[in-house]
Amino acid sequence: MRIPKSWVPVIAKKIVSYISHKNLAHFKLSHEATIEEVVRIMMDELSVEDRLNDEVREILKKYELEIERGRVDYRKLFDMTKTKLIRERNIII
Repeated sequence: MRIPKSWVPVIAKKIVSYISHKNLAHFKLSHEATIEEVVRIMMDELSVEDRLNDEVREILKKYELEIERGRVDYRKLFDMTKTKLIRERNIII
């Protein structure tokens, strides 16, 4: 499930508050700085698939002529290439 980027700060704040309230961890950073760091980490993780899709599009530019001529189905080739990269890099999406 994709999370809207606008929800990330709200979720991060709830995570940090819960962990702090339950004394599950002690943070070296201030509460606000910890939230900012969690937001940064979450945004980075959420953008993994976007970056992968961009990379697949770049790879498929090599096959533009075959795709335009109808020899290759773009969607099928896109999915196959993406699946291959996910497997090779052990990416979790």
